[in-house]
Amino acid sequence: MSNVVSLDSIFGLGQLAPPETMPTAPEGASGCSSSSCGSSDGPADMDPAVWEKVKNHPCYSEEAHHYFARMHVAVAPACNIQCNYCNRKYDCSNESRPGVVSEKLTPDQALKKILAVAQEIPQLSVIGIAGPGDSLAAAGKNTFATFEMLQKKAPDLKLCLSTNGLALPEQVDTIAQYNIDHVTITINMVDPEVGAQIYPWIFYKHKRWTGLDAAKILHEQQMLGLEMLTSRGILVKVNSVMIPGVNDEHLLEVNKAVKSRGAFLHNIMPLISDPAHGTYFGLNGQRGPTAQELKVVQDACEGGAKLMRHCRQCRADAVGLLGEDRGDEFTADKIEAMGIADYDDEARRTYREHVEAERAGRNASKAAAQADVQESIGFAVDPILIAVATKGGERINEHFGHAKEFQIYEVGPNGAKFVGHRRVDQYCEGGSGDVDTLDGVLAAINDCTAVFVAKIGGCPSKSLADAGIEPVDRFAFDYIEESALAYFKDYAERLGQGVVQSRAGQDAVIRTGALTARRA
Repeated sequence: MSNVVSLDSIFGLGQLAPPETMPTAPEGASGCSSSSCGSSDGPADMDPAVWEKVKNHPCYSEEAHHYFARMHVAVAPACNIQCNYCNRKYDCSNESRPGVVSEKLTPDQALKKILAVAQEIPQLSVIGIAGPGDSLAAAGKNTFATFEMLQKKAPDLKLCLSTNGLALPEQVDTIAQYNIDHVTITINMVDPEVGAQIYPWIFYKHKRWTGLDAAKILHEQQMLGLEMLTSRGILVKVNSVMIPGVNDEHLLEVNKAVKSRGAFLHNIMPLISDPAHGTYFGLNGQRGPTAQELKVVQDACEGGAKLMRHCRQCRADAVGLLGEDRGDEFTADKIEAMGIADYDDEARRTYREHVEAERAGRNASKAAAQADVQESIGFAVDPILIAVATKGGERINEHFGHAKEFQIYEVGPNGAKFVGHRRVDQYCEGGSGDVDTLDGVLAAINDCTAVFVAKIGGCPSKSLADAGIEPVDRFAFDYIEESALAYFKDYAERLGQGVVQSRAGQDAVIRTGALTARRA
């Protein structure tokens, strides 16, 4: 029981909310052809069977990502397509992007690593295979071998895989056989003319295809695979990389197409484009979107397939909560020295019970805060963005100078909604702040009205205020959404009095592919 830990000891949250009965979800279809279920919804918004699948999955539930950890194991190095935004690296520890790992694993090595991580991280709920190539290339041999062993050793962990979809139709039966009920497909186009600008070649049926032929085959396989998965009740998340000038306007059509085929979530991600990564797009000057460009496309897709906005574009060997990577704690040599005990899921079961109790009391609190805002100010004030420094647990519990990312919430009369995150370099190292790093932080949250922190020093506080961003520490260690709504109520009053000005029209820089924030 040494690893049984409560939420307050993990996150510094204070007392847990008392256990309450979870709301009963209404009956409904198990698919997701409407936009009424997905990332930010709770048990009252979806079929109970679907809720059971997503409630502890940090990628399929925005709420869950505050509490639960994922682990990717790098057992699939081969790939059957080439993307202009991808350059796989198998021994890289200093980049944070898909397709990058520090070390490749065999299925046996992967199982040993999973059991070691499960022993040390009670928040672990999902094991995913996302590369560094494609999980279903080479007939998914390593992927399915890993999952077969894992099912026997750790049946409480959810199984998840990511694929480009080219080999998907041929493997759907096997996916169902191993009870893999979460599959992510990267779909960047539904028009081969667009696809030809993204994929220089694919390898299909023992032949290399290029140009429109390649894009057409890939598109047909992706749509068929998606339909086959959803018809079996397997939840599908669709990832799309937003590439300005290539598929940005086209992504609305992608959203419509995947919704009509039953996709559970649509995750529109910014292009990671840096010459240092060695990708075709990076070397040829293709830029990624700004924060507001990304948000405009995401907002345009609202009402279609439900959107995921909390993606961190993880490495193929990521370990920990979204937004952190503890992979350096579990290298092959360290695992050998750990002395792994017999598998025991008691710590995770206890942790999940704590989370159930914590989450059950939140819905009423959020609803009350939103009702108070609507009653006080109505709907006349436009929503604002706020940045939040948090370690997790849906709390404002991180020092400004220690933050490696800020979570972004859109706050208004309709509530507080998570809409993204901004990766930054840590401002405070060794007790002092760095001016150049602070400039980067300001650029990352420049479209925000305020930044919520547990604590902040005088120098960064002044710099934020001079930039028109209000530093707020009066809600330290409180819940994010309730605090954001309380702030918005006060902001609306001050806006009406002319004390503050709207920051509408500002934009911010998305930092992608930054150095990994790994623990020593």
